[in-house]
Amino acid sequence: METSSLTNKRALYKFGRTLGAGTYGIVREADGPNGKVAVKIILKKNVKGNEQMVYDELDMLQRLHHPHIVRFHDWFESRDKYYIVTQLATGGELFDRICDYGKFTEKDASQTLLQVLDAVNYLHERNVVHRDLKPENLLYLTRAQDSELVLADFGIAKMLDNPTDVLTTMAGSFGYAAPEVMLKQGHGKAVDMWSLGVITYTLLCGYSPFRSENLQDLIDECRSGSIVFHERYWRDVSKDAKDFILTLLQPDPTKRATSKEALQHRWLKGETATDHNLLPELKAYMAKARLKRGIEIVKLANRIEALKMQGDDDEDIPSAVPEDTAVAPKSGPADLASPKVPETAPPPTTKKRSLSKAAKSAIFREVVLAKVRQMRQDEQKEKVEKEVLERVEKEKQK
Repeated sequence: METSSLTNKRALYKFGRTLGAGTYGIVREADGPNGKVAVKIILKKNVKGNEQMVYDELDMLQRLHHPHIVRFHDWFESRDKYYIVTQLATGGELFDRICDYGKFTEKDASQTLLQVLDAVNYLHERNVVHRDLKPENLLYLTRAQDSELVLADFGIAKMLDNPTDVLTTMAGSFGYAAPEVMLKQGHGKAVDMWSLGVITYTLLCGYSPFRSENLQDLIDECRSGSIVFHERYWRDVSKDAKDFILTLLQPDPTKRATSKEALQHRWLKGETATDHNLLPELKAYMAKARLKRGIEIVKLANRIEALKMQGDDDEDIPSAVPEDTAVAPKSGPADLASPKVPETAPPPTTKKRSLSKAAKSAIFREVVLAKVRQMRQDEQKEKVEKEVLERVEKEKQK
């Protein structure tokens, strides 16, 4: 692509608020030739030696055309950045949006999950594994009552050369990753079905089926295959809903329902789903989740400042976080994969501000503490992985 062409394309977009930041770059809202869009800006120096990762994502996004998958619009590059332009989703994340409703029943949940599963089945038919299904990546396109729900963030998705290919890298988010991912046993499309099972369980009762706070306990909990439906929260939920969840949360990926099989489950037809209102439990769940957002906003501000310092041409990197930026809470203590650029859409704002001395001090203090916590987590993770591998080897020898 010629330099003049690059300049012309960059001039077509007027950048606005920041939507998120990650290891490789940021996501910003922009006004383009055909309306508002989301633009992922990736610093080339951050992917040096791994440029193929960017081209793989571009290739994949251009192949996907489905009403429940975020649409690809365009891409271009400059001397030090890649720009990926996609559809902008402004309707909010799945759980946030549901909490705005006056009522949300089990029947509503079944039809919502049908949209998600339809998108997942589309991916799997094309040998694409998303690998990071979670509520934060399920977004409504607009605030309209009848808005479509779309699946976003394909940063760690993989296209398999053939249906039997096995992926070996760690991927996914804590609490949503399948046991075979955490055990590094090799994985494929079945990991998406496990994640969908966790999402379904949480949507129907307001808490996760797995509540361990460290990797080893979480692995043990997932491998046990024991899914508990506590009477207090599940007594008004249909048997079909529970059966649907159990077909997905099978520790053995070969016994897990495929996307095609799951689509045929009678719970998704909505005929046996109850009119039980799920909102009270969901609002309690979201209230707890929002307590974690304060620290995420600080981390986002720090990440943007770091990216600004790394960029040779920093006009695309804002110097501060918009005041009303809302960052999606993490699902647990740590993501299993490298941090990615969130594609969530916070409430609109045009006001910008520079960080005060107090804010910068708070950021520095948090970064130091986070680094210490990360070092401890890494040490614990290495220890756990070593123990798990030793256990697997012993089981093989039996």
